[in-house]
Amino acid sequence: MTRIAVGCDHGGLEYKDAIKKHLIEKGYEVIDVGTNSLESCHYPIFGAEVGRKVASGECQFGVVVCTSGEGISIAANKIKGVRCGIAYNDDVARLMRQHNNANVIGFGQKFMALEDVLRRVDIFLNTEFEGGRHQTRIDLISELEK
Repeated sequence: MTRIAVGCDHGGLEYKDAIKKHLIEKGYEVIDVGTNSLESCHYPIFGAEVGRKVASGECQFGVVVCTSGEGISIAANKIKGVRCGIAYNDDVARLMRQHNNANVIGFGQKFMALEDVLRRVDIFLNTEFEGGRHQTRIDLISELEK
């Protein structure tokens, strides 16, 4: 069973909870790293924890949400082996998997409609990495982490 880590700060809690419910209904196992409160908190903690779950192999994919999607995605990308992008449209949700072999997807709750977010999660999870010339580029990214 595919295991997916989800995480957010207070600015992404509503969408994180909706994404979690959506994923469970689709049959995925979900690891929720928090936050679980609207109390102000620090997005790097949760973005990095999702990244760690994915980089370690405990989870195959991750989903991160904050107000804009930016901060939590930056934090996730600081973890070696994580490739996180913000899915600001359907094509990008597909291309980040096809071309970039992204393993974490980010969203901004304040700037995206929930129905779009849920659709993009599905697009992301149902798209395969193409490999080929794209693998060379992923290898170059991995070299930057050394």
